Amino acid sequence: MTAARRLPVILLWHMHQPQYRDALTGRYALPWTYLHAIKDYTDMAAHLEGNREARCVVNFTPLLIEQLEEIAARIAVHLESGSALPDPILALLGPESVPTDPAPRLELLRGCLRAQRKQMIERFGPYLELATIAETLGTPERVSYASDQFIHDLAVWYHLAWVGETVRRADPLIARLTERGRDFTLAERRALLELIGRLVAEVIPRYRRLAERGQCELSVTPYGHPILPLLLNFECARDAVPGMTLPVRAGYPEGAERARWHIEEALRVFARAFGMAPTGCWPAEGAISAATLELLAGSGGFRWTASSAGVLRNSLALIDDDAAQDPLAYNRPYRLGGTGMSCFFRDDALSDLIGFTYATWHGDDAAANLVNELLQLARDYEQGSNHAVLIALDGENAWEHYPFNGYYFLRALYAQLANHPQLELMTLSDCLARGIQPAPLPRVCAGSWVHGTLATWIGDAAKNRAWDLLCDAKEAYDRVMRETNDPVQRAAAGRQLALCEGSDWFWWFGDYNPADAVSQFDRLYRRQLLALYRQLEQTPPGVLALPIATGGGQPEHGGAMRRANA
Repeated sequence: MTAARRLPVILLWHMHQPQYRDALTGRYALPWTYLHAIKDYTDMAAHLEGNREARCVVNFTPLLIEQLEEIAARIAVHLESGSALPDPILALLGPESVPTDPAPRLELLRGCLRAQRKQMIERFGPYLELATIAETLGTPERVSYASDQFIHDLAVWYHLAWVGETVRRADPLIARLTERGRDFTLAERRALLELIGRLVAEVIPRYRRLAERGQCELSVTPYGHPILPLLLNFECARDAVPGMTLPVRAGYPEGAERARWHIEEALRVFARAFGMAPTGCWPAEGAISAATLELLAGSGGFRWTASSAGVLRNSLALIDDDAAQDPLAYNRPYRLGGTGMSCFFRDDALSDLIGFTYATWHGDDAAANLVNELLQLARDYEQGSNHAVLIALDGENAWEHYPFNGYYFLRALYAQLANHPQLELMTLSDCLARGIQPAPLPRVCAGSWVHGTLATWIGDAAKNRAWDLLCDAKEAYDRVMRETNDPVQRAAAGRQLALCEGSDWFWWFGDYNPADAVSQFDRLYRRQLLALYRQLEQTPPGVLALPIATGGGQPEHGGAMRRANA
């Protein structure tokens, strides 16, 4: 391949966090939104800012946008007036006293250890020392031996470990606190809280500036991160898994109407945050079906959407087994019928190298290996072909498993790809503007980027029970909406329903997931449903007081649970 036609390479980073705010208390039950903001969303922006030739696509979910805005605002108000902070461990950086009761004290102590052991705790001697002591004090009988100063110091180190590598290398406060090591004062904790507030508040403006100067294309996911194919039709899950057991309910009531609402609300939130309309849509979990593509094409104004090679493989197999085995059928866009919207399918193998393999490699070697893999593809494709390689994965969950939060890998990756003579970093809209022609895709096998199926969100007994509970709540919502003309109630109930329709609740059900995560998300989901019934002024079913899940796997650190492509 000559320099006249370089192989297009697209990096798509999907930024997503579900709604972690407890619907009944207003406090955040899990801290991942602000922690990923100060670490990963900050670092990912800084790497682009540090290399003007780099290009990528960054996808934001509306729920993440709203949580970032809310958390930044609540920190700012706290710093001004002393109001409550949204997260109990974040509150340890403020003047609030540490609770004396063993249960909440123990919860805080354990919460300050939610960091990847090797790369985030063992990296820092003082944090490792505190964590080791905390582990010996981690019982209700012993937690009283942990002084308030010990817990405050542990909270400071917890946040220092979660700060992005680009911040660690540039911010003098982080350097001072790291050198001090212990006995942090209230003034020092407040200074760290101020920095956290600034980092969270700057996430959206930084990506907006990157988009405005053409370095990244911003795209969006439907508002509540729902699995659109399942909102539209439960039966489509049997496209890829024919014998799947489905919920008792035949389908989600008025699912198409709700799917359109999620798309329209996503466009509104995105335009308010970024001052522009998105040209592309990464559907939640890359989940598509024929009906989903038709809906996105008809109601979003999108030029492109994306899914995984596993979905493409299953779709091609519906037409011709030989086509599904042809390597030239992959790494190119397709178009369903007359939708007018292109669908790209990520290269699963290359995406998973970043998500699951390269964390243990030297950063320069990992980047060089990926470039070599891409060059092999460039040799396989003819000059002037319609091929373009999409590498897509979560933009936050892999990096804590890398040394230095992936700093050396990401720096080397952008540097090696930005001016390569045979590879060209670009965005998905750039690909279409260059004249890359989508191939026709007569049929679509419904699926997602997880094994090419929808089994992660439906089919398991607990997942199906969760869907049946949601269907019950949706029917209660429909009854009330038919009887009320109050626009405030309609809007509030609609948004609360959207939180209940998110994909993450269904993801965590299943005994193959860590037990503590299953329990946390089970409780959060049921409280979202309870809040919906409260919004509707309806009596919730008593079953919502009982766990949906009946089991779970071994405990695991929460920040790593989704990893990179889940």
